Amino acid sequence: MEAATSIWCASCNLSNQTHKKQSYPILPSLHKHSLSTNLRRTSTTLNSAANSGSPWPSILVSDKLGEAGLHLLRQFGHVECLYNLSSDELCSRIGEFDALVVRSGTRVTRRLFEAAKGRLKVVGRAGVGIDNVDRQAATEFGCLVVNAPTANTIAAAEHGIALLTAMARNVARADASMKAGKWERSKNVGVSVVGKTLAVMGFGRVGSEVARRGKALGMRVIAHDPYAPADTVRAVGVDLVSFDEALSTAHFVSLHMPLTPSTRGLFDDRAFAKMAKGVRFINVARGGLVDEDALLRALDSGIVAQAAVDVLSEEPPSGDASRLAQHENVITTPHLGASTKEAQEQVAVEIAEAVVGALRGELSATALNAPIISPQVMSALGPYVALAEKLGRVAVQLVAGGTGIQSVKVLYASPRDPDDLDTRILRAMITKGIIEPISDAHVNLVNADFIAKQKHLRISEEKVATNSSVDQPVESIQLQISGAASRFESTLLDNGRISIQGSVKQGVPHLTRVGAFSVNVSLEGNVILCHQLDQPGMIGQVGNILGERNVNVSYMSVGRSGKRGKAIMAIGVDEEPDEATLKEIGEVPAIYECVFLHL
Repeated sequence: MEAATSIWCASCNLSNQTHKKQSYPILPSLHKHSLSTNLRRTSTTLNSAANSGSPWPSILVSDKLGEAGLHLLRQFGHVECLYNLSSDELCSRIGEFDALVVRSGTRVTRRLFEAAKGRLKVVGRAGVGIDNVDRQAATEFGCLVVNAPTANTIAAAEHGIALLTAMARNVARADASMKAGKWERSKNVGVSVVGKTLAVMGFGRVGSEVARRGKALGMRVIAHDPYAPADTVRAVGVDLVSFDEALSTAHFVSLHMPLTPSTRGLFDDRAFAKMAKGVRFINVARGGLVDEDALLRALDSGIVAQAAVDVLSEEPPSGDASRLAQHENVITTPHLGASTKEAQEQVAVEIAEAVVGALRGELSATALNAPIISPQVMSALGPYVALAEKLGRVAVQLVAGGTGIQSVKVLYASPRDPDDLDTRILRAMITKGIIEPISDAHVNLVNADFIAKQKHLRISEEKVATNSSVDQPVESIQLQISGAASRFESTLLDNGRISIQGSVKQGVPHLTRVGAFSVNVSLEGNVILCHQLDQPGMIGQVGNILGERNVNVSYMSVGRSGKRGKAIMAIGVDEEPDEATLKEIGEVPAIYECVFLHL
């Protein structure tokens, strides 16, 4: 058998497949998929009845949303529209809601998540940019963040082109002149865009649409995006170039980047100094991308002939932002990129669908702080999700001394190539099973990695090849715990690790190995494990003890190393036996040890 090992370190949140020396991401978005019952239970689903005493979840809409989106939300839950709330007012009310829907006007801060006290399950951002949402805090509190990235793509691209052409032909200035009773043709001579070079800075959804429209206007289009595949850019007929080349060769520079720590203030004095004199500058992305003082200096020096901006660092503007809006060579609009009737309704519907889906336990394609897991993988691994969590819960009960678990090795026996087996959701559920029973943390798919890091839990993963059918993605999952004493020494391997193994049989999770012993235990209800000598009468003796204490037995099974050798007897029980009962079982002469487990 072949094994491919990957190590996941909670302290750095990276998993490295050492056989290929590649890493794969832990968090960004999830594909929308309706999951099995087990997966629904362990994902970011909302049990609204348990949380609020109401059959419907409560949804707060704090910024104006299109009526079509509100209609969808109202069909699923109780919706309150409370606009223009102060931060204090929002924090005072947020604990009443399971979901929050915002646009750019509401800041969703760490303080807000703290005030929600764990009830808030999903934040929906109606639009693309999510710089007003503290994603790290959302992740820590187990709250899914979703946005609506596609609905306003065309509207934003159209607005970018509208500003570009209006600026090139001095439309705004000429209109103002006409309204002032003037006829100033010579003063408002513009420039043609045909044959000019347009640099699209950021080649995502909006950037690529702007590029297509620029080419339709007869422009030569180049693009800079460190994450865009070159073949994808070339397929649009656009050349992918470096940051410096884009700035130095363009007649028009159009921004379509996300606002991140690395892009904030990217267009500063140094960037403008690299541009050709007389360049025209468009920003319909995010205001924080641009150092507005630097843009004013570039305008005053003539490096930038004209600018057209739809977004500012402060909205509505004041101070320096206001000075930029008042500059005679600047066209400004009040963040209208997505402001078409069609886009507003489409954004409202898209975010409503994402929020409702998240509350139902479906995993949205627009989730921003959860693993990228395809619908096919979700469907295939669904039956193993409960197994992974159950094994984690069994493992933590086997550790003696109350120290918990710090290091776990997970072995996945699978007929599939290691690269074709995505185990991140299984690892998250193992984390859930290990941590929740011994802490007050509520672990889900969103925050599993963060909680593991907090608890200093380190998980290594090994994928072991088998010859079974590839239709079965996972044959078994084995957990090996090192550096911990065991409450049931029979779980120990020769290397001193606690070891348990499970598989799925007819859709039901089963414990199939304890230490070196094979067992067949359905991971439901409760079980007593006894390490014993395999001899006649053992089942009867233990059954009599339980019967005398009114503990009902649901099943018994024995896994042995050989005839009349050592064996593991598993006894399913409906009630939890008290300590005296377990002590009496343990004192049966042929029983070496016993342990009770909640499954």
